[in-house]
Amino acid sequence: MATATETDAMRRAVALSARALGDTAPNPVVGCVILDAEGARVGEGWHQRAGGPHAEVHALFAAGERARGGTALVTLEPCNHTGRTGPCAQALIEAGIVRVVYAVADPNPSASGGAATLRAAGVEVESGLLRDEAEAVNVAWLTSVRLGRPYVRWKYAATLDGRIAAADGSSRWISSAESRADVHRLRAESDAVVVGSGTLRADDPHLAVRGIDGVTQPLRVVVDTRARTTADARVLDDAAPTLIAVGEDADTSHLPGVDTVRLPYARTEDGTEGGGVDVAALLAALHTRGVRSVLLEGGPTLAGAFVAAGAVDAVTAYLAPALLGAGPNALGDAGITTIAQTLRLDVTDVARLGPDVRITAVPAVPHSSHSPQER
Repeated sequence: MATATETDAMRRAVALSARALGDTAPNPVVGCVILDAEGARVGEGWHQRAGGPHAEVHALFAAGERARGGTALVTLEPCNHTGRTGPCAQALIEAGIVRVVYAVADPNPSASGGAATLRAAGVEVESGLLRDEAEAVNVAWLTSVRLGRPYVRWKYAATLDGRIAAADGSSRWISSAESRADVHRLRAESDAVVVGSGTLRADDPHLAVRGIDGVTQPLRVVVDTRARTTADARVLDDAAPTLIAVGEDADTSHLPGVDTVRLPYARTEDGTEGGGVDVAALLAALHTRGVRSVLLEGGPTLAGAFVAAGAVDAVTAYLAPALLGAGPNALGDAGITTIAQTLRLDVTDVARLGPDVRITAVPAVPHSSHSPQER
């Protein structure tokens, strides 16, 4: 059983892993702490970027010879394959580590097996320490492996009566400065930010992260079925990369040099084409581009399509203490017609941000698993 010292070290490893949110796609975020033979912390590290050294390597480098005879606390089972870097299980063995405690088993068959390799080399291995905490930080990557698509967080700001804009379409600013700053944190922790063409036309959003230094800017994605994005849209500047997702027959001749992806149209229950692109195809295209976490920012039509497709893994709502009485609702048609079809959510966090309340919730019934993808 893990000791109190090891538990504290794993909690530190979880905190370290969170430092890389938004920076490691398509790889997971991982933290590692090394204890020497007497239980003192002698090294720590985290996976900082795809293609760079893994968390274990950073921690072993910091520990040096003091790692020999020691214990490694890792948030994810040490990898057992050679990709752009070598297998971490072998690195731990060569460093003289005699005990490894990891929080989450690697669900990727091409990288798993590190625990077995360690045991075969005589290393003591324990799993499951602070598993829930480590999974919460690494939920985007784990979801992408288990479901074969990016993790999707739908974010919106609304009044207490559920309006995201006034009757005349104006929406700046429903939420407070504190809430808007928190949205930039969510963007910084995401690989892509997605909006629909309606939001683009109404607000001309920029979608890049502001006010946070040293971040990897997320991919800005506009779902624009008919390719109505104009060449002077703010999302087409050079502050961050941008992708325009259009219908398969859309005319994009007015957008020379803009990165676009053509997608099939969504199908209705009777098999006819719907009004927008297929959500599953969009997520598959993003997954192929290395996107593991998506922040869905609007608007109600696109949010409804994602909910109808069963492609919302978390909801973050910023509720302002205000009433409008009229105007668009946060969620459009999501294919829910009876109370029995209600998408029930479990609230996981409630916080005050200035005058607003931020509520985070996840579907009460988890998604089913699909084929695992490569790490």
